[in-house]
Amino acid sequence: MSVSIRLRREGAKNRPYYKVVVADSRSPRDGKFIEVIGAYDPKKPGHNSSLDVERAEYWISKGAQPSDTVRSLIKKNKKQAATAEASSQAEHAPSESIQQEPLPPVETSS
Repeated sequence: MSVSIRLRREGAKNRPYYKVVVADSRSPRDGKFIEVIGAYDPKKPGHNSSLDVERAEYWISKGAQPSDTVRSLIKKNKKQAATAEASSQAEHAPSESIQQEPLPPVETSS
C-alpha cells in the first residue's frame, strides 16, 4: 500500500477549498482517506494554510509521499512556525537595558 499526502478538494464551484489528507494512492482524489492533517485556501491572501507539521513529518517518516503542492505547504508552515517561535522567545527574554530602581521601604504608622 502506497500512502500519499495530498489535497482533497472541497468548497463550491469557483470557490475551491482544500483539505490536506493522508490517503492510499489508489483511492480517488475526493475519496477515502486515512487522516486529515490540515487545510489550504488558495483564494485567501497572506498565510492561507494550516497544517499539523508534526503529523506530516510522522507520515513522511513512515514512507508517505507528499504531492508537490503539499511539500511546498509543509515548507511554508515550518518556516512560519520557526519565525513565530523566534519572535515569542524574543518577547520573553528580559531586557537588560531597562533597569528599575528599588522602591523605598514603606513605613506604617501605629
